Amino acid sequence: MPTIQFTGDSDADQLLSDDPLALLIGMLLDQQVPMERAFAAPARLKERLGHLDPHRIAAMDVSALEVVFRIQPALHRFPGSMARRTKALCEALLTEHEGRAEHVWESAEDGRALKRALKALPGYGDQKARIFVALLAKRCGVAPEGWEQAAGEYAEDGHRSIADVDSPEAVEAVREFKKARKAGRA
Repeated sequence: MPTIQFTGDSDADQLLSDDPLALLIGMLLDQQVPMERAFAAPARLKERLGHLDPHRIAAMDVSALEVVFRIQPALHRFPGSMARRTKALCEALLTEHEGRAEHVWESAEDGRALKRALKALPGYGDQKARIFVALLAKRCGVAPEGWEQAAGEYAEDGHRSIADVDSPEAVEAVREFKKARKAGRA
């Protein structure tokens, strides 16, 4: 898998490239915080826990995981709710995907099934699922048949989301696109 360049931190980016759970957690946390912070959080979580094991995270007491998320600097603007979502994500991976994040996409027969599997994960709504389908295809080489239709506008060329980030400059281009969209200009 090519090295992801989302955070500006080579170790955090390498973890996202090497560990499918890190990538799923980064996408989960990518809301109401800068993209770089959301996707760097799995590396900070791994440092704090000493692992990024879905079995062990799912088995943690949620209040203990919340404490880990709250250590300064907090892993997210909303550390309590994001700790709970991360635990729920890991629990879902155990019950539905053999405890393996990559099983979510390896088991999908096409883009529609992949989007459906992502939407079934805690914290993944329709838009997040479509962005992640595009991220897998554009950044990770996981492009099941029909991924473009499943990803919708996020399959298009341009700088619409984290799926289009391949450099620090692309992060800024995505940020500008989001500002323009919010202002009704895109």
